[in-house]
Formats: sequence, structure tokens, C-alpha cells
Amino acid sequence: MNGAAGGPWKRFFGGFVFAARGVLWGIRSQRNLRVHAAAAVAVVALGAWQGVAAWEWCALALAIGLVMGAELLNSALEVLCDRVTGERDEAIRIAKDAAAGGVLLAALAAAAVGAVVFVPRWS
Repeated sequence: MNGAAGGPWKRFFGGFVFAARGVLWGIRSQRNLRVHAAAAVAVVALGAWQGVAAWEWCALALAIGLVMGAELLNSALEVLCDRVTGERDEAIRIAKDAAAGGVLLAALAAAAVGAVVFVPRWS
């Protein structure tokens, strides 16, 4: 007997509730995540309009997920760092800058994927 309330399946599926709550928090409170979400909606609409192939949908979905995930992780790190101290701290500045750099790299990679998928259709 494991002793935890609800059993393993309830705990497992409860994790999805926590994750969804985190995504909703990000969309409600983080401007950059809303920008990325709007871009994702535009990409999906453009993909539907252009009739992209299944492999292209996979690439676009991975790119969207990469950017949105990176932005959520960046936001989580910022919240945690701000909780640690409100004063200027070099290590926290480096951590925040590195996390923002991760989002930038993910966004550049996603733009490259978008270019590979969509530019040939317009040439």
C-alpha cells in the first residue's frame, strides 16, 4: 500500500491539472507568452490555409511547443529569482539572461522551421 491519497492514477492525471494551470497562468500573466500564442494561432491558420503536409505539421507543432515551453520555463525562472531577492544580484542576472537567450534561440529555430515550410509556397 502506498498510502498516498487517490492512488497513482489520480496523482498521475492530477499532474496534468497542475501543468494546465501553469500554462493558463502564463497566458494570463506573461505578455511574451501571449505574443507567442498569437503567433502560434497565426501559424496554424496559415498552415491550414496553405494545406501543409503531415511532416510539416509535425515540424510546426514541435517548433511551437519548443518556443512556448521555453517561454514558460523562462517565466518560471524569473518568478523564482524575483522571489529569492528583489535586489540586484549578478548570478540572478546571468540566470535570467541565459533563460531569455534560450527563448531567443527557440524562437529563431521556430522562424527557420516556418521559413522552410512556408517560403517555398510563396516563391
